[in-house]
Amino acid sequence: MATGARWGMTIPFSDRTLAESRELVAELPGLGYTDVWSAEVNGVDGFVPLALAAEWAPGVRLGTAIVPVYTRGPGLLAMSAATLADLAPERSVLGIGASSPVIVERWNAGEFVKPFARTRDTLRFLKKALAGEKVTEKYETFEVKGFRLERAPKVPPKIVLAALRPRMLRLAAAEADGAITNWLSPQDVRKVRAEIGPETELIARLFVCVSEDAGKVRELGRRMLAGYLTVPAYAAFHDWLGRGEVLRPMREAWAAGDRQAALRAIPDEVVDALVVHGDAATCRARVQQYVDSGLDTPVLAPIPGGEIPIAQAVRDLAPGRR
Repeated sequence: MATGARWGMTIPFSDRTLAESRELVAELPGLGYTDVWSAEVNGVDGFVPLALAAEWAPGVRLGTAIVPVYTRGPGLLAMSAATLADLAPERSVLGIGASSPVIVERWNAGEFVKPFARTRDTLRFLKKALAGEKVTEKYETFEVKGFRLERAPKVPPKIVLAALRPRMLRLAAAEADGAITNWLSPQDVRKVRAEIGPETELIARLFVCVSEDAGKVRELGRRMLAGYLTVPAYAAFHDWLGRGEVLRPMREAWAAGDRQAALRAIPDEVVDALVVHGDAATCRARVQQYVDSGLDTPVLAPIPGGEIPIAQAVRDLAPGRR
């Protein structure tokens, strides 16, 4: 595989603000976590938590999973990545992706068109810009004239792509430094790995609830899954993974506007396949199954609602407890 053993954590934590996260973030290296990863949807932005973590938890790798390629201009995206790379040289990773029509169009007044091409073009621009080159180029989805970072990072960050299906996965393998995915089972990892080969780093966010109340976890999981698996890109991803028929009733109910019927239509076995749950030892063992199936970097995202507080779940899920 492309990397050694890694064990990541999502920040900030779901039960506290970023300002309240400092002490727990500072604990992560001592617990054995090698990475911290942020996301950018409608909460915190993708870069500020990592900039703070660079100070709070020296030595951990810092990654965005992901920032959209549509919501910042190419130059601004390069500047943000360069700033983080300057704070944490050789340990910053820029994860970019197409995101979704809701985030890009409804929330950010953009146009979600040609997502594969826009992601590819942004990747190619960033590789040049973060290497300190002056970029004047007309890409398929945008044009840049004379951009050069005033302060290019001494060590350009690695760039990884959010990738769900073969075309984007192959782009990640061919031109980026890795691929990011989520909402998949350990068995699904093998299918994803087959598209990118053994040398490309594969990263996945894994949603974890430390709870032995399976019914409660499944209720929480259904709400999360319905919100994701009705997004066209994720629907196509799970069609490719072989869940198209089992998820059809959920999608039909959702399209008809019957949200409760959609939730009820998600089978227990789908929730159990895609959400890690059980006591802490069971959860750690499940995460290890992902690694054994070919995942290089599991990035845990503890879900509130279990029997123990998030802070304790973070400690109990640590690789040092294995």
